[in-house]
Amino acid sequence: MPEAERAAEREADGGRRPKDRPWLMRTYAGHSTAEASNELYRNNLAKGQTGLSVAFDLPTQTGYDPDHVLARGEVGRVGVPVSHLGDMRRLFQDIPLARTNTSMTINATAMWLLALYQVVAEEQGADSDLLQGTTQNDIVKEYLSRGTHVFPPVPSLRLTTDMITYTVAHIPRWNPINICSYHLQEAGATPVQEIAYAMSTAVAVLDAVRDSGQVPAERFGDVVARISFFVNAGVRFVEEMCKMRAFGRIWDQVTRERYGVSDEKQRRFRYGVQVNSLGLTEAQPENNVQRIVLEMLGVTLSKDARARAVQLPAWNEALGLPRPWDQQWSLRIQQVLALESDLLEYEDIFAGSHVVEAKVTSLVEDSLAEMARIEEMGGVMAAVESGYLKSRLVSSHAERRARIESGEERIVGVNCFEATEPNPLTADLDTAIMTVDPANEARVVAALHEWRAGRDEVRVSESLAALKRTAAGTGNLMAATVECARAGVTTGEWSWALRDVFGEFRAPTGVGGAPVAVAAEAGTPLHAVREKVSRTAAELGAGRLRLLVGKPGLDGHSNGAEQIAVRARDAGFEVVYQGIRLTPEQIVSAAVAEDVHCVGLSILSGSHAALVPDVLGRLREEGAGEIPVVVGGIIPGADAEALRAAGVAAVFTPKDFGITEIIGRIVDEIRHANKLEPLEVSA
Repeated sequence: MPEAERAAEREADGGRRPKDRPWLMRTYAGHSTAEASNELYRNNLAKGQTGLSVAFDLPTQTGYDPDHVLARGEVGRVGVPVSHLGDMRRLFQDIPLARTNTSMTINATAMWLLALYQVVAEEQGADSDLLQGTTQNDIVKEYLSRGTHVFPPVPSLRLTTDMITYTVAHIPRWNPINICSYHLQEAGATPVQEIAYAMSTAVAVLDAVRDSGQVPAERFGDVVARISFFVNAGVRFVEEMCKMRAFGRIWDQVTRERYGVSDEKQRRFRYGVQVNSLGLTEAQPENNVQRIVLEMLGVTLSKDARARAVQLPAWNEALGLPRPWDQQWSLRIQQVLALESDLLEYEDIFAGSHVVEAKVTSLVEDSLAEMARIEEMGGVMAAVESGYLKSRLVSSHAERRARIESGEERIVGVNCFEATEPNPLTADLDTAIMTVDPANEARVVAALHEWRAGRDEVRVSESLAALKRTAAGTGNLMAATVECARAGVTTGEWSWALRDVFGEFRAPTGVGGAPVAVAAEAGTPLHAVREKVSRTAAELGAGRLRLLVGKPGLDGHSNGAEQIAVRARDAGFEVVYQGIRLTPEQIVSAAVAEDVHCVGLSILSGSHAALVPDVLGRLREEGAGEIPVVVGGIIPGADAEALRAAGVAAVFTPKDFGITEIIGRIVDEIRHANKLEPLEVSA
């Protein structure tokens, strides 16, 4: 708005500046069942939330029904289970979708969930032209960081392309993809990597849509206008704010020069944000509140780079599942900034800053150079398949962890200023977080069986057969998917039909190519641990100690497991790491076949209570019960005690940030299990 108009409005309003419209305010939510999540959404909307952000559980995200073996312990844990049309109806009961902006964090199965959402909206009488919201639908970052991919890169890109072309024609106000650099930062990406990898993904998607021939050239600007981004805002305020300005400049350049989009509005960089959950600490968790506020300011203070939607994590997410009160606190943080401060009354307050301009220019130049390297490799999909992107992220993350361990990067309450008063917020930790009733899974499975028993099986079979025929050909898959939704097909059935045609994909782990991140010279902690590993191997008569790092269940957050694997390798272990999404049976089979000295399990989804005892029991059945098992993840204290009582040798949580120290403790557990004397080796 021109300053003269603002002055006139100020005079009419008693001298106060008129405020810009605030961003969409969301909280990322969903758990247990569709009914429980529906109640949560309606309560959040009543508290002033202006958009919904749906968290789906891991079986839904990875295309499994709740009764599949891999879904055990995962149902309703990190989100809401949606297995069919009935679940989606209950999820949005009494929420008018024609007037609701809904973000759905879903990628491999995005087409399926959008089809269910569209059918429910139709049943409510909503015109598809009115539907507003976003499906994340960025499969590249799943291969790199979050692990909920299903299909190989080429068919995955086809699913994305078909969704985009369908929505442009039939749901024109919907954002069919939310290119997501959020999890790249959590996997270790630098700002340059975050920008370059996200923009390279956008290029791959837009090239695929353009080359598909499904959108007339004159409407390609409509495609560009519906591409949105979802980013991470870390605690380095100046760098994060400059990163967003760099994102906008590169997007404007790419869409103008590569795709010839002349309309400035269609080239606008549209993004939502969740601030960094990786930086939230289990130690002194009250400090997370100021971290969240500072990170939010990085994406709201600058008008020219302001987020279109914001969702904030809760202060206690490093401890477990936030309660509704914790989510309300995060929503109120946004509301105080937008409504009580004068933030929205001014033009961009950083315009003309030489410091900001220099930083933005540097980020743009370095990001474009990295994008050019990826282009030379054949594009982002080729860079995924070759393992280049994953190895770069694992390396960056290892370097960051090394800086934290050395104290070069300081985290208040973790590696400095650790002395603390008793925390009243966590005095009773069992009530400071929300827990999901273990019996919930059985109820969800029973409801699924009831749904299957009551549907028209002939129509289900016919719709799945049509989906397979379309997948085997070249037609758009969205129409066949919508028919599957109407017919009563389940999430697992839709996914397995496409698995039969496309196959499945196991992404590169990036562990083998990661360079040594910490020094191992005499006098260093890693050197001491290497000595301990070597001497223990010699005492056991083994060439090398062998550690199996396992990811049971559907939790795809593999960053911690990868860092343990890399550091154990650097300490002299032979590491067995087969990636994510393994059953307890597969993990035990590998442990026995490789004759390992220790099994390390990593679980962040909350399924540890079901999966870890299963692994322990199977090891005993195989006559390998003497192998020590250690567990890492977001594990409440009471659960940790239960795991140790069940036979787990050690439990590590986010407060155990020293990876070299963890490896040393693993050696201690190996020695204890093999009745060797404790071994002290000085650095």
